[in-house]
Amino acid sequence: MLYPLARNALFCLDAEHAHELTIASFRHFPKLATAPFAGTAVRAPVQLLGLSFANRVGLAAGLDKNGECIEAWSRLGFGFIEVGTVTPRPQPGNAKPRMFRLPAQQAVINRLGFNNKGVDYLLARVRDSDYRGVLGINIGKNADTPIERAAEDYLIGLRKVHAAASYITVNISSPNTKNLRDLQDEERLNDLLRQLRDEREKLAQAQGRRKPLLVKIAPDVTPAQIAHIAQAAREFGIDGLIATNTTVTRPGLDGEPLAKEQGGLSGAPLRALADQTLQRLRAAVGGDFLLVGAGGILCGDDALGKRAAGADLVQVYTGFIYRGPDLIRECARALSA
Repeated sequence: MLYPLARNALFCLDAEHAHELTIASFRHFPKLATAPFAGTAVRAPVQLLGLSFANRVGLAAGLDKNGECIEAWSRLGFGFIEVGTVTPRPQPGNAKPRMFRLPAQQAVINRLGFNNKGVDYLLARVRDSDYRGVLGINIGKNADTPIERAAEDYLIGLRKVHAAASYITVNISSPNTKNLRDLQDEERLNDLLRQLRDEREKLAQAQGRRKPLLVKIAPDVTPAQIAHIAQAAREFGIDGLIATNTTVTRPGLDGEPLAKEQGGLSGAPLRALADQTLQRLRAAVGGDFLLVGAGGILCGDDALGKRAAGADLVQVYTGFIYRGPDLIRECARALSA
């Protein structure tokens, strides 16, 4: 595979610059995602949420915030694709530098802050795409929207993307938007999910199809929060939960100078914490509720670990940066077996 050579070249650049270059290349030349990089996609279909997933391995939100490379991701063999996080209005995100690689730990720290071109731009890119697989759209709130009015932004996002998405993910767990994680607390979570449930039902009636609604949670939630999140998800008709987002803790980074950088940590050091959260969540929601495992998948065994912890599907991001397309196929084969 040529990916290690491409990665070595990209790793000579600043992390965010390399990311932007990759997105621009895949947007304008999606066939770059085919041989010699991609190989043969793994076909291992699974039916969940009333949707047909080509395999159990998906692209996590964050890598393609604006939905600009959907064709390329499809060519790489992902079983499903999640784009975003997208906000109602475009926003630049936090000040640079805001993304840092830790190659020795196979990790990334980022404090991007939902930098994106807005939901209307993303929807135009989705319309331009010929992709017919499962497409999730991840929605969030603008940074300048007070937390007390966060539901307004999520409702705008839900209304905008409902017709275009296969499923919608509500991101209340990024550590890089001030106070966003407060939405995981009991009272605010109940209020938000109640409003989203009611709006989703109106959209389903108007459009003739009810789209699955997922919520993405942090790995840093307490056992008490996990219990309430599980209860609220059941009570307000949420169809699935994604565990997890990045962590504000720094496991395994003792002595690492970059550990002092603010933001969310992803990659291998997150794995144990994400798996523990996933396992506790499965115990709380029971066996008949969809869970998506994300965080720290760097090989097929890591994907199997997510399944053992309770995941029905998995998503990769940081592992894909370090491993490339081989990781997709390796995980899909492991999970299909």
